[in-house]
Amino acid sequence: MQSPCLKEVSQVCPHPHGCCPTPFFRSPDPLNKVSTKSKPGSTSAACRRDFAATTTSSIFPDTQFTNHESLPSLQQSFAEFRKAYPQYLDTHRVDQIRAQEYYHLSLSKHTCLDYLGIGLFSYNQLQEQDSSSRYQIVSSSSSSPPVSPSSPSQLLDIPFFSVSYKTGNLKTQLLHGGQSKLESAMKKRIMDFLNISENDYSMVFTANRTSAFKLVSESYPFQSSRKLLTVYDYESEAVETMINTSEKKGARVMSAEFTWPRLRIHSAKLKKMVISKKEKKKKRGLFVFPLHSRITGVRYPYQWMRIAQENGWHILIDACALGPKDMDSFGLSVFRPDFLVCSFYKIFGENPSGFGCLFVKKSTVPNLEADTNAGMVSLLPATTKQSLMEESSFIDTQRDQTSTFKLQDDELAASNSLSGPSSFQGKKSRKLEQGRTSDVQKAEMQLCKALKLGTLADFIEQEDAKTNVDQRTEIECRGLDQVDSLGLTMITRRARCLINWLVHALTKLQHPNTEGIALVKIYGPKINFDRGPALAFNVFDWKGEKVEPVLIQKLADRKSISLSYGYLQHILFLDKYQKEKDQVIEKKAGEAKDATENKRKDKTDMGITVVTASLGFLANFEDTYRLWAFVAQFLDADFAEKARWRYTALNQKTIEV
Repeated sequence: MQSPCLKEVSQVCPHPHGCCPTPFFRSPDPLNKVSTKSKPGSTSAACRRDFAATTTSSIFPDTQFTNHESLPSLQQSFAEFRKAYPQYLDTHRVDQIRAQEYYHLSLSKHTCLDYLGIGLFSYNQLQEQDSSSRYQIVSSSSSSPPVSPSSPSQLLDIPFFSVSYKTGNLKTQLLHGGQSKLESAMKKRIMDFLNISENDYSMVFTANRTSAFKLVSESYPFQSSRKLLTVYDYESEAVETMINTSEKKGARVMSAEFTWPRLRIHSAKLKKMVISKKEKKKKRGLFVFPLHSRITGVRYPYQWMRIAQENGWHILIDACALGPKDMDSFGLSVFRPDFLVCSFYKIFGENPSGFGCLFVKKSTVPNLEADTNAGMVSLLPATTKQSLMEESSFIDTQRDQTSTFKLQDDELAASNSLSGPSSFQGKKSRKLEQGRTSDVQKAEMQLCKALKLGTLADFIEQEDAKTNVDQRTEIECRGLDQVDSLGLTMITRRARCLINWLVHALTKLQHPNTEGIALVKIYGPKINFDRGPALAFNVFDWKGEKVEPVLIQKLADRKSISLSYGYLQHILFLDKYQKEKDQVIEKKAGEAKDATENKRKDKTDMGITVVTASLGFLANFEDTYRLWAFVAQFLDADFAEKARWRYTALNQKTIEV
């Protein structure tokens, strides 16, 4: 698609680039120190109002769809979409990148909406590497001109990396830990991408987001800084792991609450927890802040970080759900959190394995406790791993035990060092969970013994010596390069148009012959200029009964649409919404709880199971339309019932995949 000269952009947004300026503090002051009323001449406020008004007035105005067969075609819908959001045409470079580098999505008609994150490589890069030297590590001396990457002596024939678990001391690793050439190159590329300075932060690779959270909770001095305060409107394996570990160390756990129905932070309650007049400001505890919800798309005011720091809290920023270039507008030099966690996967829509990254501010490292930790990983060249597999006969018998990973939240699980280069097909929605570290370590020890090696770390060092690389090492991560070339403005603009169109389109679906029973219930923000590219919703039949999110996920998967599901919790119903509470809140499915379970567990057992969809930077209009058309099929009263009967007849259980 070619981009014309778009003078009509100003009709939607007065900003010259078709996108309103977005300052750090775009949300109301949680302490009400600054007036939240917009000035009459505020261009930014007017732009946001105009955007919402344009969406509601230009997309299916005064229209309700009661039959899935009455939906306008993809071509008709896209034509109306372009009229409502002319600035979307300025993002045509994303479509070009998708067509050239991720053509497998179009060939397989795969709509991948089940996880957020940042991809390191492109699908086309993988194909090129399969047919030649795969991705390259290029080295040259700083005192001599760069050597052409095609020079055989300067190429390391390394396909996609794999990871190997290692047990050690996080504090020691941050202070003195050595890294292989591959790890050093990957670390430099990631820190450059995130605009994080090596002078200010140290970094370790982790198996995934959960491992990073566990490492922090095991090393944080909860004996002296006794509180843990988290801000999550959904259940997270990583957060639960941190909570359980910190409670064993004597921490007092607190959680922010979110008001129904918009699921915004309840400022008064969070303020009371952050600012406690009974205690001294020094060594208050750990404040875990995700910037926005990866489930509902709610963005949280950045001021909470400043307020927490001013009141003696250490700050952990969870950046795993951020958009690919959101760190460009974060203002790391302003807030300087003590910890920052992010995750990367290999290839969007093809291989969601990867690793997590834990950054620790260097001035914070001395405060950590020196305990033995699991969850850190080393990066290995996959050819090295493959050759080890060929020489080791016990690998096949260990593989099933050492590759038990599944996708949970938005985390991107790492493939362990013995399972071979991952080849997950993104068609299937997955939830992720870390496999048994002990099995991996045991298998590694057996492997090293069989090959007469000391440790895998020793082997990495030997391989680095063989490569004879010089001072400067670079690694080609085409996925990161593509994101850098697009920039924050273009990526944000595209996601804003797509997610708001999808929200509005879903609200236009209504059951026929009913008194206005909507097919879809959306949780969190509706049409909103600043909402994140994530959506939480449920589908209801004509009787008003919720269709199980797991069943919706399975049916979508049959249509090559990858969705996920989550569990909303910590929801606060004010007095005027108490009647709704009994209608929407449900008890979390699971095993029976022991009567001695604490109050916190009892409280988190009540919430809402929801379907979730996340739009990555490669999402296009066809992806959102396909999801809309799929959900519209539930307007047929028999559709869900037939699906339930089919799975029962085939003796298939609805389980997490």
